Amino acid sequence: MAAIYIYWISTILLSLLYLSSAFLYVTKGDWVRQVLAGLGYPAYLVPVMIVVKVLGPVAILSRFNVALSDLAYAGIFFHLLLSGLAHLGVRKPSGALPAAVGLVLLSASFLTQNAAREVPSPYVQAAMR
Repeated sequence: MAAIYIYWISTILLSLLYLSSAFLYVTKGDWVRQVLAGLGYPAYLVPVMIVVKVLGPVAILSRFNVALSDLAYAGIFFHLLLSGLAHLGVRKPSGALPAAVGLVLLSASFLTQNAAREVPSPYVQAAMR
């Protein structure tokens, strides 16, 4: 029963993190482009990241396809990992804090998803070995 609560709380918080980030990308586009440029990324990534930051949580929350949900988990994992490393690489560790929080939430959500969902993910069992 605790695993179900952990799953839903971590998944909802992770989704809110991503959706609020997408909202920030839409409303403060110029500032986001400056921050991304400071990290060494091109400005054309902003529209792509808006789409990714919306579709990732939608795929996980709706889970109409387990394989797509697992792919969204993998994409979010790599995004958070690379985001945190990019901030650390330019010596701005405070910028890596949201990515670190996101990685904790992502791990909790991924590892407890089989307890809360009807169709299990085969990758959770593989990760638990």
